[in-house]
Amino acid sequence: MLREVKVEDAIGMILPHDLTQILPGEFKGRLFRKGHQVTEADIPALLSIGKEHIYAMELQPGYLHEDEAALRMARAIVGDSASLELTEPHEGKVNVKSPIHGLVKIDKAFVDSVNAIDEIVLSTIRTNTVVKAGASLIGTRVIPLIVEEAKVVEVERLAQARREAGFTLLEVKPFRSLRVGVITTGSEVFKGRIQDKFGPVVKEKLAQLGSSVVEQRFAPDDSETIVGEIHALQALGVDLILVTGGMSVDPDDRTPGAIKLAGARVVSYGTPMLPGSMLLMAYLGDTPIMGLPGCVMHDPYTSFDVLLPRICAGEEIVRSDITEMGYGGFYQC
Repeated sequence: MLREVKVEDAIGMILPHDLTQILPGEFKGRLFRKGHQVTEADIPALLSIGKEHIYAMELQPGYLHEDEAALRMARAIVGDSASLELTEPHEGKVNVKSPIHGLVKIDKAFVDSVNAIDEIVLSTIRTNTVVKAGASLIGTRVIPLIVEEAKVVEVERLAQARREAGFTLLEVKPFRSLRVGVITTGSEVFKGRIQDKFGPVVKEKLAQLGSSVVEQRFAPDDSETIVGEIHALQALGVDLILVTGGMSVDPDDRTPGAIKLAGARVVSYGTPMLPGSMLLMAYLGDTPIMGLPGCVMHDPYTSFDVLLPRICAGEEIVRSDITEMGYGGFYQC
């Protein structure tokens, strides 16, 4: 489907690659991009760069140029979503971009099924990644310059079938603005022996997701006191309760027991992630409550950073969410 033709005979044909123009001391760059359909007005420009003959592409029925293939696949993934943004095809690739700051959700099973098709490429970021507005989420392309249309049709079919089965292929969930209550435990902080280091770190992480601490309370290493502070924050109607410190197995570490005594339903005490294995995830009624280990103060990325965005996006954390954190969850050298 590629053949050499005189430029005058190339009208209506498609360029299979970029054509570069060089003006010494002035300009060097792309004059015509790959995929451009040659018009009569292009002939003088082609001759001016020394192109009396060019390779042109004539697509046979049942085949697609890489740009059209990438665009059709991206449109199949986006579907009826008016918010997700598509880039123009560039070098055979089309990207899907996020319109907002939020939590990206990607159907991995669909991605795997698409990439099982020979010569098809669907590359994505990881699901549950926090993204800014304008961030690229997915890139589509095909390996050859020209691909069988049937392969792209299969991608479109898989996308439609997955949607009909009730799955969302791609979305970005906005973050809710949560009112958060923090209980800082530890007699050393409560009695003023050392300065609180948890509060500033937690406040900064929440602010990055559009939430804020509305009340921070301090408690000694006493279970009844911690329980009372948990109930006090619940009475204030906060959206999330964070209890910092006291999460290990030392005799004075009362936080896990106090969260249970407060009546919380524990999803998991412990995660298969390092750092952050001692985190506790629970619910007091409908209010999420987390016991945060000391690593949150000094490690830049812990199990808290994995779960917090999902809670801010309105998701309920279940046991399977904790279980899957082990694969790829080793961040500690």
